[in-house]
Amino acid sequence: MFKRILLAIDPSSSRITSVRMAGDLAQLTGASVHVLHVVAATATFDTVIRLEDDTEAKTILDEAVTTLRNEGIEADGTLVNGLLNEVPGAIIAAADQHRADLIILSPHHRGAVAALFNPRVSDAVTHASRTAVLLTADDSGAANA
Repeated sequence: MFKRILLAIDPSSSRITSVRMAGDLAQLTGASVHVLHVVAATATFDTVIRLEDDTEAKTILDEAVTTLRNEGIEADGTLVNGLLNEVPGAIIAAADQHRADLIILSPHHRGAVAALFNPRVSDAVTHASRTAVLLTADDSGAANA
C-alpha cells in the first residue's frame, strides 16, 4: 500500500481538501507525507512575474505540514520556484526524489479551450508520471443535499 505520499498544493482553497485527504490516507496506511508547494511565476516577454510572494507561499506550506503533524502523521515540506509550465515537471521530480507511492493534487476545472492555451497541471502530471495520482474534489461548491 502507500508508504510515501507526495502532496502537491497551491494557493487555492481546494488545498484544504487535499491536505485532509492526504491525512486520512496517511493515517490508514501509516504513510509519511511530503508536501510540495511550487511558487509559480509567469513570463511575459522579458519579465518574470511571481504569482505569490515568499511569505504567502511559506505560510501555505507551513499550514499544511502543521495540520498533518497535528494528526500524528510524519510530514515535511518543500518550496520550489518555477514557471507555470514547469510546475508538472517539478511535481514529478519531487515524487521521484521522495520515492512517492502516490501523488495527491487538486485539479483546477476549466473548459477545454482554456486548457489548450494553459494545460492543466493535473492532466500533465497524470499523463507523464510513473507514480499513481489521486485527484481530490473541491468541497467548496458541494452540499446541495
